[in-house]
Parts: sequence; structure tokens; C-alpha cells
Amino acid sequence: MAGLSASDLMLLAAVLVPLVLALAAIKPFVRRRADVLLLVAPLPGLLAAVAVPLGQSVLVVPPPFRLTFALDLPGAVLLGGAALLWLAAGAYAVCYLKSDPARGAFSVWWLLTLAGSFAVFLVADVASFYLAYALVSFSAFGLATHDDTAAARRAGRVYLALTVFGEALLIAAFVMLAAGVTEPNPLIRDAVAGLPASPWRGAILALLLVGFGMKMGLFPLHVWMPLAHAVAPVPGSAVLSGIVVKAGLIGLIRFLPAGTPWFDWGAGLLAAGLFTAFYGVAIGLTQRHPKRVLAYSTVSQMGVVAAVLGVGLKTGDATVPVLAAFYGFNHMLLKGAMFLTVGVAAACPRRRLVPVLVVAAVLGLSLAGLPFTGGALAKFAVKEPVGDGLAGLLLALSAVGTTVLMARYVLLLADVGAGATATGGSVAPGLRVPWAVLSAAAVGLPFALFTAVTGTSLALLFSLDTLIKGLWPVALGLGVAALIYQKPPKFVEVPAGDILVAAAPLARLYQHVRDGAVLLDTLLRRWSTAALALVLLALVLGYVMAGVAFPPHSAP
Repeated sequence: MAGLSASDLMLLAAVLVPLVLALAAIKPFVRRRADVLLLVAPLPGLLAAVAVPLGQSVLVVPPPFRLTFALDLPGAVLLGGAALLWLAAGAYAVCYLKSDPARGAFSVWWLLTLAGSFAVFLVADVASFYLAYALVSFSAFGLATHDDTAAARRAGRVYLALTVFGEALLIAAFVMLAAGVTEPNPLIRDAVAGLPASPWRGAILALLLVGFGMKMGLFPLHVWMPLAHAVAPVPGSAVLSGIVVKAGLIGLIRFLPAGTPWFDWGAGLLAAGLFTAFYGVAIGLTQRHPKRVLAYSTVSQMGVVAAVLGVGLKTGDATVPVLAAFYGFNHMLLKGAMFLTVGVAAACPRRRLVPVLVVAAVLGLSLAGLPFTGGALAKFAVKEPVGDGLAGLLLALSAVGTTVLMARYVLLLADVGAGATATGGSVAPGLRVPWAVLSAAAVGLPFALFTAVTGTSLALLFSLDTLIKGLWPVALGLGVAALIYQKPPKFVEVPAGDILVAAAPLARLYQHVRDGAVLLDTLLRRWSTAALALVLLALVLGYVMAGVAFPPHSAP
């Protein structure tokens, strides 16, 4: 730790400052200044993303325990986007929760989740990544269940169950990965480099894809997302959808082997991503609240980025992880801004709702890839590795679905705004300013990063061919939306969590099996039953041992 440079200190501060603030906020007198804490905590992460040179690393704890921080391009892109969203959503939360008596506890969970989310983008060794991933995963539970309603508690139970399941899969994968390296806690890059030679490589890849896919919301492990996003406070939903799911994305970027083709595994991830992309749109169109629409939109968009990573895994294209990170950055800001829009619309007088809906429409169309928006850059970035074949066509058609889904979001947002406040003044500056700044950043900031991240000139984006390829999915989606909503069909709303409802009979069967097991355990604990079982077991063992000791003689 001696002789740390300024860059080293910035990397450390990005994680340690919010972590120390979270621990300090356990004390009531510190929690009372939650407004200051939420604004200060993201700043070191933003500074590190902007000012620390790429490739910088610092060994905090030496081997064998090892704690290493490092900044590469995917980590810097996602760290910077996360810091901006935490900053805007934190400022929004200060105003949104100002009358909430439990805002102090919310701030503790908020800071812990923030620290964990920064850490997953920065840590470079296997054990520290697992700890950071667990921190962001379990701390997010407090954001989802803050309102403590029946729906929030149910969402929390589902989220916690899937989180524990995912953590168990990942720790098994990490142990098997580390077994191929001589060091007790290897760097992630060293562990992944040994994956092709591992006798358990198939099992490791399966565990990684399922474990990280759960956090990203890939079907069928997506069910926590619409449940949690719908019940969390608006700023909590913004960071859950914008940032927490990116822990799964950075996990796949870090642990999937890059530069070596794994055709079958890549094809499987591509197929799972494409199915999830269309499934999220289909179920999202049935929803009747804008937050649930946005949740299923996140399911769909994480399906798109998983499909892109699948193409990279299939072909061995080492550039795909950076492009996927850029796509995740764009989604991070857009989805965060769209969730904040829900709160702004709910607080907006009806006569001032139109500008809010216009901003919501621009954000939604940017997500679909409308030319001259940041979303168009993200779509273009992932198009080259995917190509113009069937996968490329399906991704373009998913953009059509996204456009229709975003039209549904704007219409539902209009209902929320019209029904919430018919009279009154303007939206509080504490809500309006962070929302406006984040919305502008979401649409425009990708232009500032595009060339540095992708190595492609912005001029290429304004060619006629590129504009047409970006415009037709959005135009077709708007046409479909107009046809649908000109004579609105009667959508039967699929309950949030969808397949959990379909699996309810299995839950009842499980309950019967569990009750039967408890009854059997109760019977076996009775002395008479246990004694009889012990006698029978002794007789069986005696018979077997007698057969071994005195085998029957074969005929001469």
C-alpha cells in the first residue's frame, strides 16, 4: 500500500468512500444527513471513470488473499454510466423520499448497493469479484422491499431466492475455475485463460451463464425483475433496472473467454438472448403500469445484449465485450431516465404533462434506435459483429417490438399523469432537475464516447444507408403501434412474474411434499418407530455381511 499514486487512490476511493459512508449511516445522527451522503457517494466513482488511465491497477492486499482493483475499457464505460445514474437518481431520491420516515434505512441500502456496483466494475481477482457481486446483489434487496407492502415482501422473497440460487452457482463455477490455477486467489484473467484446458469447462460455462443470466433477467430467470421494479420506489427502480442488472453483464464480460470461438455455447447464448428479447416485448405489451412495462423492456434489452455476447462467444470476436459494455451504458442511462419520468409524470399537473410525454417518447425511441439519438449509436455498435444474417434481422425486428412497447409506455404514462394531479403548480425542482439532466445525458452522451469506445468515426453514422437501416425498425414499430392503438385490443394482463403464476401448481405440489417430509421426520423421531427401524437395519446389515463372509460355494 506504500507509495500509492493519485490514480491508485482514485480507484480505491470509488469503492471505499460509499462503503464507509454506508457503514457510518448505520448511526442515526449520520442518517439524518442522507441527502448529503447520496450526493457525495457517487463522485469518486465518476472521477475514477474519467481521470484514471485505462490499464491502471492497484494491489491492495497481497497474495494469497489478494485484493486487486483495475480499470479497463468495459469497466470504465460502465462505471462512468453507473456513477452518473447514481448521482442523478440520488438527487431525485432526496426529494422523492423527503417525507418518508424510513428514508434513513433506504439510504443505507442505497449506499451499500452503490459500493457493490462500483466494485464489480473494478475488482480484478476472483474472490473479490464474488464478494462485490454478493454485496450489490443482497443490498439491492433493501431497495426493492423498502415500501414493506405485501407485494414488496413477495418480490423480495422471489428476488432473494433467485439471488441465493445464482450465488451458489457462481461460487461453484469460481471454485472450479480457480482449481486450474496454482495461485489460491487468481486474477480473473488468469483463471479464464485456463478455462479451455479445464476438464470441467462445460460445467463452468453452464454455471456462469445461468448465474449471471439470472441477474441480467434472461428467461426463465427474469421473474424477479418485473416484481421488484414495480414495487420499489421510483429512484430504486431506476438503479435496479439501470445498474444492478449490469452486474450480470460485467460478469459475462469478465468470465466468458474472449478471442477463442466456442461455437455451441455461443449459439446457445445467442438463442437464449433472442428468445428473451421477444418474450420481454410480448409480455410487456400486456402490462397496465408503466413501471412494469419498463421492467419487461429491461428483460428484452438484456436479451439483446446477451445475444450480442453470444455472437462474440460463437465467433471468438474479442471486440464484442467492449461493444456490449457500450450498449449497456446506453441502456443504463436511458432506462434510469425513463423510470424517473414515471415519478415526474405522477407529480405533474395535467396541463403541463405534454412536455414530459415528449421527453418520454424521445427516450423510448432512442432505446429503439432512432437515428440521431444515443440509442442509434448503441444499435450500430453491436450490428457489425452480429452481421446482416438471420441474427441481425431478428435483432432489427426486436427493435420494432421495442418501439411498440415504448409507445405503450408513453400511453400508460399519460394515464398516470392525468389521473394523479389535475391541478397545482409545477413539479418540484428536486425531481425535475435530476430527471432533465439525466434525460439529456442519456440521449446525447453516447456521441461523446462512441469513437473512443468503438474506434468508428461518427461520420459513418450519418450515411444514407446507415440512416435507413436505423430508421425502418422504428418507423415500422410506430406504424404497428398506431394500428394497434387506433382500435386498442383488450390485452389480458399477464401478472408480473408471469411464469411464477403458471408454476403455482408445482408450488402446491412442493408444499405437499414438504409437509409429507415433515410428517415422516416426526414419525421417525418417535422412539418406538426409530427402534423398530434400527432393528430392521441391523437385520439387513447382518444378512449382507453374512453373505459376504460366507459366499455360496459353486458346484464343482
